[in-house]
This record gives sequence, C-alpha cells and structure tokens, in this order.
Amino acid sequence: MRGFVENPFHTLLLLTEKPGRWAPWQVALIPLALAAISGLVWAEVLAGATWGWAVGLGMLLFAAADWGLLALLPRLGMSFGAVQFPLIALTLLRWILAMLAAALTVWQPLPALVALALVQLLVLGLAAYAMLVEPFRVEVTHLEVSSPKLLNSGLRLRIVQISDLHVERLTRRERNLPALVAGLEPDLIVLTGDLMSTSYHTDAEALSELRTLLGQLHAPLGIYAVWGTIEVDLPHLLRPMLDELGIVVLEEGIAQVPAGRVAGEAEDGADRRLWVVGLSCTRDLAVAGTKLRALLAALPADRLSLLLYHTPDLMPQAAALGVDLYLAGHTHGGQCRLPGFGAILTSSQHWKRYEAGLYREGNTTLYVSRGLGMEGFGTPRARFLCPPEVVSITLCGEAS
Repeated sequence: MRGFVENPFHTLLLLTEKPGRWAPWQVALIPLALAAISGLVWAEVLAGATWGWAVGLGMLLFAAADWGLLALLPRLGMSFGAVQFPLIALTLLRWILAMLAAALTVWQPLPALVALALVQLLVLGLAAYAMLVEPFRVEVTHLEVSSPKLLNSGLRLRIVQISDLHVERLTRRERNLPALVAGLEPDLIVLTGDLMSTSYHTDAEALSELRTLLGQLHAPLGIYAVWGTIEVDLPHLLRPMLDELGIVVLEEGIAQVPAGRVAGEAEDGADRRLWVVGLSCTRDLAVAGTKLRALLAALPADRLSLLLYHTPDLMPQAAALGVDLYLAGHTHGGQCRLPGFGAILTSSQHWKRYEAGLYREGNTTLYVSRGLGMEGFGTPRARFLCPPEVVSITLCGEAS
C-alpha cells in the first residue's frame, strides 16, 4: 500500500509502530481514561453510581480482552504487529458505542446495558475473526483474458500474480504458498510489489524468511517483479537477494517472454511474444505515464503487452496507450471492508475507482489483487470481508 506520509494518522502510527516503544503502563492510560469517562457519563445520565461502575468495569474488561488477543498473535505465530495502535482503535470504538448507548436509551437502563454488553462482545468476536481466521483464508482467483493478438494461435500462457506479501515472519499463510502456486502450474510468476512489511524491512530475520519463501517459487518462463511503495520495498536491501534467486526486477524495463506453455512458434507460424513492462512505483503519475509511454514506443506495433505496476493508479494512461493486460496490487482490497460498500481506505489516488478485482477500459484489462499480507506500521494485522488472494490468469486467443 501507499506510505502514510499523506495520511492524517501517520504520526500516530509511527509512534505506535514498534512493540517496545511504549511501556505497558503508558498503553493502559487510554483504556483507563476512556473507561473512567464512560462510567462518569453513565452514572450522570442514569443518576446512579452503580450503572457507572458497571460500564466502567466492563470497558476495562473488554480492553483487557482486546489486549490479550493482540498480545497472543505473535505468540501463536499469526502476525507480528505492535499492540498499541490496534488497542487504541478498539478502545475508541468501544467508547463511542458506550456513549451512543447512553445517549439513545436513557429511559431503559437495564436493556441498554445488556444491549451494550452484547454489542461489545460482538466487537470482540469480529476482531478475533479478522485477526485469527480471515488472514489465512487464501483464495485463488482464476481469470481468463483473451486477446485478438493471440487469435487462432493455439497458445495459452498461465500467469500467477503474487502481490503485497508484507513478510514479517513466515506464518502458515506463507508456508503454504509455494505448494499452492505449484499446483496452479504457472508458466510465469509475477510479483507486484511490497515484499516486506514496513515495520520489518530492515530486520535480518525477516529478510532471510522472505528469501526462503521466494526461493521455493518456480516457473518455466521465470519470475518477474516490480518494486512496491517506496517506503516498503528498499531496493538496496532486496535487489541482491532477488538477483541471487534469479528473479528479474523490472525498473523501467522490458522483458520478452514466449507466449506459450512450451517455447516455440505458434500454430499459425507467427512470432508470439509477451512483452512484460515494469515500472517502479511513484506518486507522480505524470512522470510514471511519461516513462510508460517511452517504453511502449519501443515495442512492435502488434505487441502483446503486460504492465506490472504496484498501484492501479496508472490505469487511465495504460488504457490510452493500449496496454493489453495490467496487473497491480497495493490497495489490499481495503483489507477491511463494509458490507454493501466495500473498501473504506484504498491508499489509491483514485480511491475506490480501482479498489480490487477486474476492470476493463478500452482494450486494456486491469486486475487489482487483494494481496496476501497486511499493512505494516502500527496498523491492525486484520482482514474483514477481504481474504488474501493469489491470482491465476490464463492469457489466450479466445475465451472459453
């Protein structure tokens, strides 16, 4: 995803990024303060100290449960983010619910208290699901993309896209990935950026674990990659490892790939090649568009082109320039989505225009992967209604 330098929560996220940055007593101050405020408000509204004590104590118990859940994640080897910011976010949510319950149901104290307790339990259950369950429900999206440039050729190319790994430590999600990818029988594997978590991109153990993971991926036509967000993928750290593994990083570069499961000529005798174009991620879309235009100008007029770019933000330019297939990630699909609305945050300059999935404009097909990992910094390592994803694209002359 895009870095947080343009996000209003950036400073708070940086302050809460490292697990040991705040002492436990400092982290506890916010839940204690909000529990005290909740108790005072309920005692005042209902004219009874008992109600205030009940709500205040309940808030503290739920904060302790949230803290326990977050602290358990690294011990279970499920995720490795800091406790502070997710705890603050959950506590603020619980405090808002307590205030709403006090304001809306002052004439029914006992039902209001019971309803508040049930809603707070629901929040705990949803948080547990979003942190313990959904991040490991990896889905495979199968997509068939036809191109008139392969019409009657008999050639089919299977591309597996992996995006936004955000490796901190290998969890069962990453350990299962090589077997999952091998089962898809890819001709070509592409990595569309954000290989490591921002919080761990200088961590030697995380770098070693990423190398172990990528070293288990294989495809007969190779593995191609582009850099992700500039704060996340640090080329001086990652390039030596990727070079050693034989993974080709396209930095404003082009690679030619035979467009068939077995390299050779097409059935009609024509020279069929896929031109893979890769650009490094930047927030200046005008500059990126100029670079893309220059790269495409060097290709044959009837070229079959695949653009790898970390964000989907270049789609208007890619469609205008006639790119055939464009693969991106970055948005995580929002990571946590609302029913009927989808992503609230996408970190895209186009917000929800290309939040996740398949888009077509002109002759250009874009697929925006939800990615595998989760955002770094101090953000919650959670997914809700947005499971991680591996994409398998079959490129062919005619869709079945």
